[in-house]
Amino acid sequence: MRILGIDPGSLICGYGVIDKTKTGIQLIEYGVVKAARKHKTIPARLTEIFLRLEQVLERTSPEIAAFETMFYSKNAQSLMKLAHARGVAMLAASLYETAIFEYSPKEVKKSVTGNGSASKEQVSFMVKRILNIDETPDFFDSTDALAVAICHSMKAGKINAGPSNWKDFIKNNPDRVIKR
Repeated sequence: MRILGIDPGSLICGYGVIDKTKTGIQLIEYGVVKAARKHKTIPARLTEIFLRLEQVLERTSPEIAAFETMFYSKNAQSLMKLAHARGVAMLAASLYETAIFEYSPKEVKKSVTGNGSASKEQVSFMVKRILNIDETPDFFDSTDALAVAICHSMKAGKINAGPSNWKDFIKNNPDRVIKR
């Protein structure tokens, strides 16, 4: 299953794409969409985010797009800009018929670090460890996006986990069942 994690922002939108396989998680690509500084208006920045995410969707063909739910902000203006960027990112994923899932920030942090109150540095460290990334990404936005994708992969079923019951095992592995 290919999963696109998105950490939306009106200036920098992080993204990360992973594949969840039977044997683990594999990194496909990650990066950030920087809304060009020359685009001063929010509509121009949103257009840039939409078009660049479309390219990511076209290039990677994810089945799932995972987002962090929004959290309360003291600055209503910032919250509105974030909501706009998030909506544009969701629209792009929806137009590519990508299933959308959402996870709370605490849920994402807990899935990746084991601690729902982990710092951005702790999340970044664990993402790099889980995905065997040697370099240090320039922005936490890309590691946050990868964390959301990892969270979905873990919520969708534990890696290396066997079937939850014998009925599922028999259904999924008919060639391994001896009939008498």
